[in-house]
Formats: sequence, C-alpha cells, structure tokens
Amino acid sequence: MSQSIGKTQTQFFEYHDPDNPLVLRVGRPLARFTLAYEMYGRMNADKSNVILLFHAMTGNQHAAGINTTVPGLDGRWTEEVHEGWWNGFIGPNKALDTSKFCVLSVNYLGGCYGSTGPASINPETGTYWGPSFPVLRMSDIVDSQIKLLDHLGVRRLHAVVGASIGGFLSLLIATRYPERVRIVLPVGTGVETTIYQRIINFEQVNAIEADPNFRGGDYYDGSPPHLGLALARRIAHKTFVSLDALRKRARTEIVSQKPPCGWYEMNHPVESYMLHQGEKFVRRFDANTYLRILDAWQWFDLVAEAGARDFKDLFQRCRHQELMIFSIDSDLSFPPKSRPSSLDSWSGPGSRSCGSPCTQTKDTMPSCWSPACSRPTSIRCLTTTNRWGHGAGNQLPRRRSTPIIRHLHR
Repeated sequence: MSQSIGKTQTQFFEYHDPDNPLVLRVGRPLARFTLAYEMYGRMNADKSNVILLFHAMTGNQHAAGINTTVPGLDGRWTEEVHEGWWNGFIGPNKALDTSKFCVLSVNYLGGCYGSTGPASINPETGTYWGPSFPVLRMSDIVDSQIKLLDHLGVRRLHAVVGASIGGFLSLLIATRYPERVRIVLPVGTGVETTIYQRIINFEQVNAIEADPNFRGGDYYDGSPPHLGLALARRIAHKTFVSLDALRKRARTEIVSQKPPCGWYEMNHPVESYMLHQGEKFVRRFDANTYLRILDAWQWFDLVAEAGARDFKDLFQRCRHQELMIFSIDSDLSFPPKSRPSSLDSWSGPGSRSCGSPCTQTKDTMPSCWSPACSRPTSIRCLTTTNRWGHGAGNQLPRRRSTPIIRHLHR
C-alpha cells in the first residue's frame, strides 16, 4: 500500500549577490530574491537522485503531504491548498517514488506563495513591488531555479517533470541547460503558445485590467480586483477541466439562483459551479502574479529562450536525454492534435516515437505505458482522457499510481 508524505514544511532560499545578479531576459537584473520550495525524500550522496517538479500556472511549491501554514502570505494560504496538489503521485512507492528519489517543487519567481513577486515587499522601498515588479519570461523562472540547484549542490537532475506551463519549463530547462538534465517528462504541454491560448490569455488579461479596483496594479492598500480575477479564472477553468468532468462536478455543487451581478438568474448547476470557482480562487491568488505569468506565457519562445537557432539545433543538444511526452485527449488548452509538429522537431536519428492511447483517469495514467517504449533517447507519447496536473493543480488522485520514473533509474 502506498504511503503518505505526511506533514510538510515550506523552506526558503534567499539569494543576495549584487556582484552576480539574476539577469532577466527583459527586466532589470535582480540581485536579491526569495524562492519558496518543498522537498520530499532525501538526496543521495552525490545528489544525483533529484527530480525537479514544475507546477502549473496557479500552483505552488506544496506538491505533496499536508502543509497548513506558510508565513507572510496575507491569507492566501487557504484550506484549498493545504493538501499537496500531486499528493497521490508523490511518496514511497508512488509515481515519484520518494524512497528512491528526492522531489523538489519550487514556487515560481513572480509567484505569490512565498517566492519574490509583485505581492512581496521590495527591500529597496519597504513597500509592495506591485506593478513595478520586473517583467518576466519563462527563462527567468528557469534561471532562478538553477540558482537554487546550485545552492543545494545539485549538478545534474535525474528528471524534470511539469504539466501545462510547467511542461514549458521542463522543456526549457532541458534545452537551456541540457547537461544538467537526464530525463524529461512534459505533461499536457507544447513547444509554443498557440493562437487559442493567446486568445484565452488575452481575455483573462482584459478581465483583470478592466476591474476598477485594479488601478494599474497598485491595489495593495485598498480593495483588490477580485471581480476581474474571478472572471479570469472562470475563463481559464473550462480549458483545463474536460467538459464531461465539469458536468459531473457541477451536479455536486451547491446551486444558487441568486443573480451574481445583475438581473440574470442562474438556471443550471454548471453556472453556480463556475461562479464558485472564481469566488474561491481570488482568496488564494494575487492578480499581479496572474498577469506576470500570463505575460510570460504569451511571450514564450522555446527556441529563442534556450538560445538556439531552430528546433533542429535546439534538440540536437538533448540527444543524451530521455524524453517522455504525456498528452490528454480532453485537453482543450494543449490538445493532442497539436502534437505531431512537436514530435517532428524532437525526432532524429536513433530516436523513435510511439503512442499508447488509453481511457484511464489521471491517477492511473502511468499504467498506460506501451512496453515498446523502453529505449533511451526515445520519444514516448501517451494519451489519456483526463487532465493530469494542469491549471491550479489541486485535483487530487485517490488511488495508488504506478511508478513512472523509478524503473528508468540505472
């Protein structure tokens, strides 16, 4: 029987080096910043058993176990996030097996769960960073976590894992720092920002900035833009939860017919469900952080941010790595039909591609592996019918999952 991680605690990495600041792709260098992180399992003697896990857009560092308190978050550490967002996948004999591996999960630079971001205090001014927080790109998030890995003495990661934009980051660290990554497992992601994603993201930006309480992002001394942030959440929510799952979840939600804003009376449980998703989300997230991450998503350019000429040059440097790709057939944001061009980019001499469609739920997805996909440097593609780790990352599996990384250890 799989075991639980139990109680966990967030740790903080404080970086302060004026002579060697974090150079950002667009914004001015950061000589000082904090990253909030959690670790599960123990590093071995040569620190070669570390798995770096990237969370999705509105996730956090708390991936497993129970953590009821993180200081300094102005009430954003709500009950919704007390249980780790991949609790069913991380632990002894689970998918990310902590009896053999050390799993590291970090809140992004720009985040609002303990890492330095717009909702943090700027040490130079003693006030909130707010809209003055530097513009970020995905490569800045990766580079900040490389600083943490250096601090921990981790020279080469056993694996990187990430879903949605966490998948962007797993691909980016593998291509930007190929010598530091052995196995790459992107889940429900892609290699570029699609037109559909740009439209959805732009709608969310407009929703937040149109809220009168947003005030250009300088709202920390007044009422926050909860109306706009809740609307942005509802716009996004339907893209990372399948419509079938939405229908089933809505049946169990409290149905309210109270007009949410004006004269319209809700007449279906899914409306009440979506209203509730936005209302509970604003209690745990910051609007400026939301915008910073959306902006980094809109500008994501894997080739450019990895410093490559083209996809051929990009993936040529990664031929020593093992790459396993998970896609989900009900994923509206990263649909499997967009996968072939990505596979063409990754494929090359000595590599191979295979697929294994299945109808498992997210907690049993690893059991859908094709036995043929067993060679190093192969591309491994799986399809499942549910989202695994996209969005807020708080949809938790309940059954034991099959280990997906430990058997790759040689």
